[in-house]
Amino acid sequence: MKFEQHLSQQQKQVQKLAMTQQLQQSIQILQYNSEELHAYIETKSLENPLIDIQANISHQDFSSSGSRTYSNEENNYLNQIPDSHTSLFEFLIDQIHLNYRDTHLRTLVLFLVEFIDLNGYLTIDLDEAAEKTGANSIEMLDALTLIQQLDPAGVGARDLRECLMLQVERDDTAPPLAYIVIEEEFDQLANRKWSLIAKKFNVDLSDIQTIFDYIQTLTPSPGSIFESTSGLYIRPDLTLRIKGEQLIVLSNKKGVPKLSFQQAYFERMQAVEDKEVQAYIQEKKSEFEWLEKTILQRGDTILRVGREIVKRQRAFFFNEERPLVPMNLKEIAETLDVHESTVSRAVNGKYLETEFGVFELKSFFSHGLSNESTGEETSTSSIKKQLQKLVDDEDKAKPLSDQKIVDLLKEQEIEISRRTVTKYREALGIPASSKRKRYDK
Repeated sequence: MKFEQHLSQQQKQVQKLAMTQQLQQSIQILQYNSEELHAYIETKSLENPLIDIQANISHQDFSSSGSRTYSNEENNYLNQIPDSHTSLFEFLIDQIHLNYRDTHLRTLVLFLVEFIDLNGYLTIDLDEAAEKTGANSIEMLDALTLIQQLDPAGVGARDLRECLMLQVERDDTAPPLAYIVIEEEFDQLANRKWSLIAKKFNVDLSDIQTIFDYIQTLTPSPGSIFESTSGLYIRPDLTLRIKGEQLIVLSNKKGVPKLSFQQAYFERMQAVEDKEVQAYIQEKKSEFEWLEKTILQRGDTILRVGREIVKRQRAFFFNEERPLVPMNLKEIAETLDVHESTVSRAVNGKYLETEFGVFELKSFFSHGLSNESTGEETSTSSIKKQLQKLVDDEDKAKPLSDQKIVDLLKEQEIEISRRTVTKYREALGIPASSKRKRYDK
């Protein structure tokens, strides 16, 4: 068999979308949230001498997630600056120097503090610490005891059980048996084998329930209060105004830096008779024009998408139960004649400020389940709300099983499987019925 290879030259015309660098940057800018956009523009202003940023931000542009910043709040610009806490390590060091004399034992305390993690737990074994310092086990235990007497309560614990015991020990309002139950029957308590505990200590189940409820008020991570508070505030991209039956969506211009062209500098550079300078200054001018146009397009896209979302979810803004109708990215994309990925980028990390809270735009999207009897779709968020309400209203002495919830939802013309109920219940953070049972008197 003979194989032959023929080579020839042909011209072929095809259409192809070229992802230029500027197009890629435009897509990226749409995806940026407010903070990322600010950082990007600041970087560009450092690279381009023709770009000047005129910040137009007031304390009213900052809204705490899920809450509203009211216009009658005191006009204190320091409110937008996060509280600057010292670290847990620094806090412990200050207490050690303040409370303990300069002795060998304090040296061991300072050594152990180096091994306290951000949650407040000791991460080194005392035997290992003794080997590293040359101290004996009793000295290391004494040093740890001194750390565990510091604030916050629970710091220096080696596990969750010890952390809770340290907190109970300092609390005069703790239930009488709380400390000994945690010390001797912690696993049984966590696994809700309360009958065994009640029998051992000769108390009622309601007493164990009281101890369990009290433990829920304690913190498993005493050092977490020292974590950074940065990022707790957001700048809403859109603002909703309700006037009668009208829903008016406005772009929050104050949240976006205003670009200004350095005209005087540009004219001075134009006067320089140097080809390289002329090419450079023209390039930077084009970059400014592109950036200004892209930022405007970003704002316009977010506004269009936001208005369409509000239009489709009208009931959410007028009904106190905040119901959502089923809605997906494809529906919005088809209406606005854009790609689904554009809608996705326009809603991720973008927020709508209302009179009753601040909401991420993507939170308004909800899949639906078809109702065979009515032929209509019910959003998953509405089903979850109904499930949550059933659990909230249940008899805590006889909590509803997943199958019983299925039956009750069916009475409300919502037909879903027990497996789906379990999935939604877990997504809502609702324990199983055996873990929800209470033993109140």
